[in-house]
Amino acid sequence: MAKEIERKFLIDLGLIGDLPDGKLISQGFIGTNDKTVVRTRIIGDKAFLTLKGEVIGFTRSEFEYQIPIDDATNIIKELCSGGVVDKTRYEIIHEKHTWEIDIFHGQNEGLVVAEVEVQSESESVSLPKWIVKEVTGESKYFNVSLLNNPYSQW
Repeated sequence: MAKEIERKFLIDLGLIGDLPDGKLISQGFIGTNDKTVVRTRIIGDKAFLTLKGEVIGFTRSEFEYQIPIDDATNIIKELCSGGVVDKTRYEIIHEKHTWEIDIFHGQNEGLVVAEVEVQSESESVSLPKWIVKEVTGESKYFNVSLLNNPYSQW
C-alpha cells in the first residue's frame, strides 16, 4: 500500500530569497463522507487522479494515477463541487530533503506553506531558517479544507 508521510509548515517567504521556476497547480475535489480525499490535479500539461486516506499522525494512504488532461478537466467541471484550489509550487532542496513551497492564489491568496515528505514519522528533518511554525495535522491547512474554508475568510 502506498503511504504519504508528510510534514507541513508556515514559512517566512522573505527569508527564502529567489525561488526557482514554479508550476501552476489547479485541483478539484470530489466530496466524500469521511476523512478521505479524492482529488483531480492539473499541473501544466499533465493531470492526476489521487485518492488519499485519513491522516493518522503524519501518515496516510495515497494512490495517485496519471490521467488524460481532458479527463481531468471534465472531472473538475462535472464532478468536483465548489470550484478549485489554485497554487504555484516551487521545489527547494535543503540538506537531504526536497521542500515543496506552495503559494496559493484566489480565495487563498496570502497563504504560503512548505511541505516535506519523510520516510518515517521518526525521521529527523533539518528545518530551514525560513520555517515559522509547524502546522502538520491542522486540518484547516489541508487543500480540501481550503476549498470550503478559504484563507481569506479566516
